[in-house]
Amino acid sequence: MNEEIQFILDDTKEQMDKCLEHLELELVKVRAGKASPTMLEGIFVDYYGTRTPLNQVANINTGDARTLIIQPWEKSTLTPIEKAIMAANLGLNPQNDGLIIRILVPALTEERRKDLVKKAKIETENAKVSIRTIRKEANEELKKLQKNGQPEDEVKEGEAKVQLITDGYVVKCDKHLEVKEKEIMTV
Repeated sequence: MNEEIQFILDDTKEQMDKCLEHLELELVKVRAGKASPTMLEGIFVDYYGTRTPLNQVANINTGDARTLIIQPWEKSTLTPIEKAIMAANLGLNPQNDGLIIRILVPALTEERRKDLVKKAKIETENAKVSIRTIRKEANEELKKLQKNGQPEDEVKEGEAKVQLITDGYVVKCDKHLEVKEKEIMTV
């Protein structure tokens, strides 16, 4: 196979890997009933006038399956952390005792579980759309090569390989969704 075609295939895989990684990160944020420090990823605290990620101003641990414990490095950040968690609208109610912040993670209702599954499905579909967009771009690159004198049979073979790669990544997305859905729906 031609080097240019191989480069397009390798680049396609690399971009699709990034889509899959992004999906994994988004699915981690969808909570599944158990308390997890990752639930608070993406929360920024006003730290001396600077928006700072929560995990850079405090330790975040789990006390048990239903409790998150946030221990700030400075007591002065307790209130800003509490406000940031409330503003994030995660359905969590932080309790500040003057030293640490405790968050009791409520058990998920059936309705809430179904909403979370919907959210996971939306994230998965977004990843699939991105993967298909990458496939389209790769096929356009291959067509350009054909216009520039690349043999048609090699280009067709390249397009077939791009489709195989795409199908494989779509299956991986579905598997991630299946695992997350099972995790969410397990009481």
